[in-house]
Amino acid sequence: MTALRTGSRPPAHRTGPKPPAGLRLTGPVAGVWLAALGVTVLGWIVVAARGGDFLTVTNTVAILQNCVALGLVAVGQSLVILTGSLDLSVAYLISLGTLVAAETMRGGGVLIAILAVLALSAAVGLANGLIVTGLKVNAFIATLGTAFILRGWIEDNYTGPAGEVPDSFQRLGYDRVGPVPVSLFLLLAVALAIWLVTRRTRLGHHMYATGGDEHAARLSGVRTRRTVVAAHILCSLCVGAAALFLAARLGAGAPWAGTEARYDLESIAAVVLGGTALAGGRGGVAGTLGGVLVLAVLDSVFNQLAVDPFFKNVVRGVVIIAAVALYARRRHPQGRTA
Repeated sequence: MTALRTGSRPPAHRTGPKPPAGLRLTGPVAGVWLAALGVTVLGWIVVAARGGDFLTVTNTVAILQNCVALGLVAVGQSLVILTGSLDLSVAYLISLGTLVAAETMRGGGVLIAILAVLALSAAVGLANGLIVTGLKVNAFIATLGTAFILRGWIEDNYTGPAGEVPDSFQRLGYDRVGPVPVSLFLLLAVALAIWLVTRRTRLGHHMYATGGDEHAARLSGVRTRRTVVAAHILCSLCVGAAALFLAARLGAGAPWAGTEARYDLESIAAVVLGGTALAGGRGGVAGTLGGVLVLAVLDSVFNQLAVDPFFKNVVRGVVIIAAVALYARRRHPQGRTA
């Protein structure tokens, strides 16, 4: 009634959260990139105080290369988390992907191997999405079950490294353009593609709406089931790209390629550290890449200082908890009383 009396226009009905029109380095995104810069400077000071040299070309290249595999997985993980879902099968999918890539390259061509890995990844993502949306299984349980299935297949068929990656494909893992690893361009290309999907397409807007309020999104005409399935497929395709990169780095397929580095939990940590809400509907790729860089720099500092693995995990855990607590405090600065 007030709007009619004053002649003002009533607020438009909002169907759910929408992503920003463009990439704005504000809030958590700016925070995580500033944190990455701060960790780098602090690491340089600490390593220099111990007589080392942190910001060398060799160490910088190593940090960037370590960002690639985790970055690819974390970018894909961002998509499913944005929709309010989760994927715990990524580690075993990476392991199986390296094995399929290496064995196919030994018996066939590189292109056939790439297509085989991507097809396998898409199939696993489709299965995860259908189990979550069709069978109404919680994403944590559904993808954990898929992880056990993949683990059983790997353990039943492989006891060690298998296959062989040709030298031409191994260049993806080792070649550089000046001080920049070639593989970094793969990560940036995939991240840019996913950023365009989330920010510039209807599917991306539907992902944010589904994660923000699935019921409201459904009432607004969003096909939430298809959106979640699409997010899982895209996530698994990113994981397939990570598997191809690791196969190039290792020169063969490895049953432990994904599990030894704990890409399942590490990718979730990077996504959360980058400001994406686990409940969905808020966050994005830019923050995730910043979270990946923070974790990679921390690992490099710990390795140069020969830090005990237990203390390393403690520090990483504290950093993640502190970041999430800070984001929550910014979102809800103070409680309201009646």
